This record gives sequence, structure tokens and C-alpha cells, in this order.
Amino acid sequence: MRINDRIRVPEVRLVGPNGETVGIVPTDQALKLAQEADLDLVEIAPQGRPPVCKLMDYGKFKYENAQKAREARRNQTNVVIKEMKLRPKIDAHDYETKKGHVVRFLRSGDKVKITIMFRGREQHRPELGFRLLQKLAEDVTELGFVESSPKQDGRNMIMVLGPHKKKAEAKAEVKAEKVEAAAEKAAEQAEIEA
Repeated sequence: MRINDRIRVPEVRLVGPNGETVGIVPTDQALKLAQEADLDLVEIAPQGRPPVCKLMDYGKFKYENAQKAREARRNQTNVVIKEMKLRPKIDAHDYETKKGHVVRFLRSGDKVKITIMFRGREQHRPELGFRLLQKLAEDVTELGFVESSPKQDGRNMIMVLGPHKKKAEAKAEVKAEKVEAAAEKAAEQAEIEA
């Protein structure tokens, strides 16, 4: 973005400090107007014919853009993909434990990649892995949905589950639950002391 003396075109389409169009003026006249108003001449659209320039306080403009970018970065959520590995012949209790982990990940707003690892003769029975993935998807259907259906990938079968809630909503819900639990604990403590 070019400003003031760095704008080297004979004329520019000038926009005033409040957004009003001044018109097409020679660049040196636009620079004089900027100096009189104690502002900067900033090239907004260099590809225009003639280029569009605006009278503004460049330092303030730069600061506001930095603030907007910082705010956008802060509100941006990083997509985290948690991975859970299973075997096709998993025991019932082990399955429940793994399912508990998947539920926890989905509650916290993370995606979950579930990998079924086949070994030896198990590779000839991919339907076992497919059934296991379908069962897991049905068990956690109230918390998440199947983002990518089960696919065979060499010795592994992969499925991705996505949460129904966004990460920010999940964080807010967990925080509210913690505050509620702390309030209940404080109330119980007050009862014991009384």
C-alpha cells in the first residue's frame, strides 16, 4: 500500500476523509489537500484507472487494521483432530473405555479420527471393522456425526466423527458446568459449617 510521495501516478480518484468522492484530481493537488488537512494520502485501489486514493490518518488506519486482525485471530478456532485406534476384535470393556474417550473429545468440540487396525487374517474380514465403526457412530450419535464414512486405507479402516457443537460453544458449556459445580460445592460447605 503506497502513501503520500510514494504514489507516482499523474492523477488519482480522490475520496475524502468521510468517504465522500472528491473526483479525479492531479496527484500533487491531492497531496496538498492531504497536507492542509494534516492527513495522509493513501492508495486504496492501485489497480483502478486512475488509482483510488483516500485522505486518512495512516497511523490510525494501520492500528485499526492490526486490532481487527488480532481480534480475528483470537476468535479463530483451531480444528483439532484427536485420533482413537481400535482393533476389530476388541473386548466389550475396552470398547466402552475407547467410546468414553470419543465422547469426551466430541463434548469438548474436537473432531475424532477413528482407526481400526487390521493384522494378519483380520485383513480378510473388513466387515468386522465396518460394523465396529457403525456401532461406535450410532453410540455417539447425540454428540457427533459421521464426517467421513468408513474407508479402507491399506491395513487400516478410517472414519472421522465431527461434533455437533462448535469448539467455542463446547468450551462455554464446560465452563458453565464447572461454575455450577463450584457453586454447589460452596453451598454444601456452607451447610456443613452451619
